[in-house]
Formats: sequence, structure tokens, C-alpha cells
Amino acid sequence: QVQLVESGGGLVQTGGSLRLSCAASGRTFDIWTMGWFRQAPGKEREYVASVRWSGGTTYYADSVKGRFTISRDNARNTGYLEMNSLKPEDTAVYYCAASTGPGTGWGFWGQGTRVTVSS
Repeated sequence: QVQLVESGGGLVQTGGSLRLSCAASGRTFDIWTMGWFRQAPGKEREYVASVRWSGGTTYYADSVKGRFTISRDNARNTGYLEMNSLKPEDTAVYYCAASTGPGTGWGFWGQGTRVTVSS
């Protein structure tokens, strides 16, 4: 089992920045990829970005490419999502998730942290 706890959400003005953290515990050595997802009010959850736990290769949704940066600190078992140039449409609950291998899906999820971008 992998436990994930997000932090760092809050209220920010358009154009501002926030840094989300996702602290992993438990069988962290099983993590293959850590990802961030978000769910805006009335919308489905959508993929934001992901990072390979070993090697650090990153992937982004087109909507955040160039504005968000995903990273991880293996020594701290923590993933990060640096969000810059925030827009009102980035308002959502942000979730981190972990996958333990190709084809296994996102088997572990955090409880989410709310990000609100005011216009």
C-alpha cells in the first residue's frame, strides 16, 4: 500500500503561483510513476502531469505545458507540482496519484487539495 497526502493548495490571484506537494508513505519503493490530476466543479477529473519516480521523465497535459512543472524528491518521498501563471480555469481540487507499474493504472490516490484562482 502507498499512502499519499497533498498539501499546498489555497487561494491565489490570476497570474500567481502555487506549489503543491504530495508526501508518499508506505511501500514507496513500489512507486513507478506519480501523477497529478484535477477536478473542477461540475467537470470530470482530468490528467495534469506525471513523473517517473526513477529517472524523472515528465509528461504534461497541453493545458498546463509551459506553466506547470512536476518534479519529485526520492529522498523525501515527495512529489511536487509547481504552478505558475495561474488562470481561473485552473481552479479545481488537485489530487496526486501513484502507479506501481505499466498497465496497473493509478491505484493510489490522495485526498486532494483545493486550488482557487480568482480573476
